[in-house]
Amino acid sequence: MRVHIRTTHRRGHRRIVGALSVALLCTAGVTALPAAARTPDAPDPGTTRTTRTTRTTGTDQAPRLPDGLAKTPPMGFNNWNSTHCRAEFNEEMVKGIADLFVTKGLKDAGYQYVNLDDCWALPTRDGNGKLVPDPQRFPHGIKAVADYVHSKGLKFGIYTSAGIKTCNPAGFPGGLGHEKSDAQQFADWGVDYLKYDNCNNMGVDAKQRYRTMRDALRATGRPIVYSICEWGENKPWEWASDVGHLWRTTGDISDSWSSMLGIAKQNLPLAPHAGPGRWNDPDMLEVGNGGMTDTEYRSHFSLWSMMAAPLLIGSDLRKATPETFEILGNKDLIAIDQDPLGKQATVLKSEEGRWTVVRQLANGDRAVALFNETGRPQRIATTAKDLGVPQADGYRLRDLWQHRDTHTTGTVSATVPAHGTTVYRVSADPRWATYPPAVETGTDRTPLVEAGTPAGLRSTVRNLGGTPAKNLTVTLKAPHGWRVKATSPASARALPGGRTLRTSWRISAPAGTAPGAYALPLTADYRSPRGERTTATLPGTAHVVVPPPSGTADAAALPWLTATNGWGPVEKNSSVGEDGAGDGRPLGIGGTGFANGLGVHAASEVSFYTGGRCSVFRARTGIDDEVGDRGSVGFEVWADGKRVARTAAVTGADPAGTVSAPVAGAQTVRLVVTDGGDGIDYDHADWADATFSC
Repeated sequence: MRVHIRTTHRRGHRRIVGALSVALLCTAGVTALPAAARTPDAPDPGTTRTTRTTRTTGTDQAPRLPDGLAKTPPMGFNNWNSTHCRAEFNEEMVKGIADLFVTKGLKDAGYQYVNLDDCWALPTRDGNGKLVPDPQRFPHGIKAVADYVHSKGLKFGIYTSAGIKTCNPAGFPGGLGHEKSDAQQFADWGVDYLKYDNCNNMGVDAKQRYRTMRDALRATGRPIVYSICEWGENKPWEWASDVGHLWRTTGDISDSWSSMLGIAKQNLPLAPHAGPGRWNDPDMLEVGNGGMTDTEYRSHFSLWSMMAAPLLIGSDLRKATPETFEILGNKDLIAIDQDPLGKQATVLKSEEGRWTVVRQLANGDRAVALFNETGRPQRIATTAKDLGVPQADGYRLRDLWQHRDTHTTGTVSATVPAHGTTVYRVSADPRWATYPPAVETGTDRTPLVEAGTPAGLRSTVRNLGGTPAKNLTVTLKAPHGWRVKATSPASARALPGGRTLRTSWRISAPAGTAPGAYALPLTADYRSPRGERTTATLPGTAHVVVPPPSGTADAAALPWLTATNGWGPVEKNSSVGEDGAGDGRPLGIGGTGFANGLGVHAASEVSFYTGGRCSVFRARTGIDDEVGDRGSVGFEVWADGKRVARTAAVTGADPAGTVSAPVAGAQTVRLVVTDGGDGIDYDHADWADATFSC
């Protein structure tokens, strides 16, 4: 349950869940179980059978379950990210998802599991201690739903918690103390996958709780994939490879760029612990839920596939767009995720938001993700040699989003859009010259266009191959009514290998064009020596901007260029509140109220166009009073990519501080809030009385 102010959100601020549960139980007159206590139907600790308990940091020596399940990361669906505990989570939905797996080709792409999350049961067990399905949600019972899923050639999963109750405040029964009974009930229903959460665990040792359910599942005789969801609190990657088939490595994901990014960064270093039958789980997919752009969702799906993560769809497929199905059904990337070697990708290089992530594949190929964390296009480059591909005269590049093959003589690079990811499958191929040359397109920046005023831009086209790109034509497309003109050559009869064509452009948006981001794709059309036509496209963006007025301008009254937030949207003139828009309250820091400003949540970035017209940015800063004395953040101001102001870490117990940052001459200003070093729990931060002097 994700807890910020109230306890109404599922998963997240895990450190307080157990404490809250114990406190509530004690006030009700219930004695908490001691940390070392056995649950009622757990076997005696001295006789509990396990395989090996040797702790290891490598993959070859790691113990594993000897059952042959989850040889590749599980793929399927879980309802939580799209429905939570709302009424639309019911039997009809679950059956509809199973139907869509078949009709939309997801089953053929490899998705198998249709899994229920919390809220499927009644809050009370029956007189025999059995779990009771909610008759309103599941009027025909769980077995009937499982049978329906199985009839489609799919598998069925269910959820409970390794505590006395699940994570939802309604208090649905958990499995602690009922492991044997619950496991047998799941097996009788035809369950193929169990997600076992961590709420209300009474402080009982995690290893004991999860091993007890492991043994109960084994005793049923039914093969059930076992998902350990203890949020990485006790480093399950070090001990759970002979307990479960996958284990959560982080807290809950939310449908935001910063959440997805933070979780990926936590999970990437754990690559040595993953392998067939034992997977790091960075939580379910958010693709299609609406909180990120399609470019960001492609990065999400790319990184999860590179990390050999379970691919559990978290969106309601009954409402999904064609773009969502295109992302989720990418068989080229699914093949990377499901590669039988089972090696999770590792970070080859990371600097200034440019990531090169490489994964070894079973046939000797390498998959490489060129990932751009930043808010502007970036050229990211590596070589086949650095990726570990055997020496060759040429290499085949399979672009896993464009689904096309080209060749390179060794350079592997791309100009990657903001928050985007390019993924290649790289192989030493003696037929390299039969593929068209790889042509990389790029621009020097994201243009900022004041409506009615021309702006300049320069494009770059590089031939990375060993054969010429013939009849090359470069096109910059803009929205209807815009003017685009090349002011230097935009074509070449032949662009030899290793050569570059640079073109200058003048673009303008009509007067009165509304502020915002507009598509500005750059396309290079060319032919290989064999005559095949190939097109390389860079999805670009232009921002139509409005200069700030002269005098003092409230930041909350200005349109921002970009805004990312760790929890919920950035709010104007109110605190961030919870994950919905407009659910905050008046800004307040240290007991002092403020009428204007921005409410954010770490990690957060909000950028503004200042057009060189402003001299100083000022604000009062601190943790909003809505979280009390909790939380810890730092505030930073960046002008044209240079940090010009930074505060020390502050907590909810601190009064409002003051930031004054010189921004003279800057075209853009970014307001950044960072985690104070203790995680992002309760990091509700305010830029109060935030103004630009222009």
